[in-house]
Amino acid sequence: MKLGLLSAILDQAALDEVLDIAASVGYESLELCAWPKGEATRRYAGVSHIDVDNLTDETVAEIKQKLADRNLTLVALGYYPNTITDDLEQRAFHVAHLKKMIVGAAKLGVPVVSTFVGRVQHLTVDENLEIFAQVWPEIIECAEEHGIKIGIEHCPMLFDEDQWPGGQNLMTTPAIWRRAFEIIPSENFGLTYDPSHFIWQMIDYIKPLYEFKDRIVHVHYKDIKLFADKLNDHGSMAYPLQYMSPKLPGLGDVDWGKFVSALKDIGYDGGAVIEVEDKAFEANADDVLGALKQSFRYMRNFTV
Repeated sequence: MKLGLLSAILDQAALDEVLDIAASVGYESLELCAWPKGEATRRYAGVSHIDVDNLTDETVAEIKQKLADRNLTLVALGYYPNTITDDLEQRAFHVAHLKKMIVGAAKLGVPVVSTFVGRVQHLTVDENLEIFAQVWPEIIECAEEHGIKIGIEHCPMLFDEDQWPGGQNLMTTPAIWRRAFEIIPSENFGLTYDPSHFIWQMIDYIKPLYEFKDRIVHVHYKDIKLFADKLNDHGSMAYPLQYMSPKLPGLGDVDWGKFVSALKDIGYDGGAVIEVEDKAFEANADDVLGALKQSFRYMRNFTV
């Protein structure tokens, strides 16, 4: 596992600057965001360091050379929309862009496209699975055709009243994963595993690694801090941001030694990138750079 960086936190930087920063800190790999231009609907969204709408042979060659010059490996492209939203126009747009990303990843020689399934937040899990079964087979067929693995990140996308009651991402728990994989058993349909999302759902974040080891195609290193006093005050049915907060690796509640050890146990050797979403390190560019350096130093203790 080459220790990598998810580029979303560098939303104001052009590709060359992202690559320079990553290489200067010591990162070995990248997940580069490839959102449609101008689609910034939420925090960390809308970031586009790869323009999949304009990936000519010349552009592909240039990107590959820039990566090689800095000894960086591109392990994934990232795009996290709601592909099963009940806004059918938006749904079609998201699915079309996701397919463009699959084609672009194949051109770039990138093995994984990391994304969300999405969810209609006022419908039940069963109702959402029905929509999923209608929308997602054609996406996975595209991935199979181009030899790309799709990694679904399991963030519930439920933070405050805007995502209440069900959140905006369906594949959030092992129970739902099993049902989704029954609907689409393809080897090209997998998981982007992030232990932090299980912390605040009160789910064991180690055990699923063993059951779903053949489905894990990408990993995010992000931490979460639960605040016991706030949880005691608001309860687990409150809006999650009332009792938890995303943190840099090592500043939250994930036991990274146990997590990386389990990854080694299952023989995982794919992409593993640090995802910075810690508001305490976002005041300015120097804070962000400090967060990238601190996260790298900390996770280097567990990776070689």
